[in-house]
Amino acid sequence: MTTADKIEGAPLIAPSTTDHPLYDNVVEACRTVFDPEIPVNIFDLGLVYTIDISAENEVDITMTLTAPGCPVAGEMPGWVADAVEPLAGVKSVNVKMTFDPPWGMDMMSDEARLELGFM
Repeated sequence: MTTADKIEGAPLIAPSTTDHPLYDNVVEACRTVFDPEIPVNIFDLGLVYTIDISAENEVDITMTLTAPGCPVAGEMPGWVADAVEPLAGVKSVNVKMTFDPPWGMDMMSDEARLELGFM
């Protein structure tokens, strides 16, 4: 089996730890962070790709931006970490930025599409 065979069929976005007791609270904290150019929170925009929570309650968030040249690219990970870190039970937060896969409008929730008039 070659490396290409192992990658074939693998998800581009790693799955989140949705069964962790902290998951819903982390999602709600992410929903308090807004893209300054679009009046919708980053979670419903589809900018949060993965929320991975370890057994020790260490939270790793992989996210993207609507565009690599976004003016808040340097600040957004800090905003997300600041929203999640105060949650009861969270040991640490690490926010990683990626542009692979690139964000697309199809990643938005139905709520975000409705709010922006795309539905």
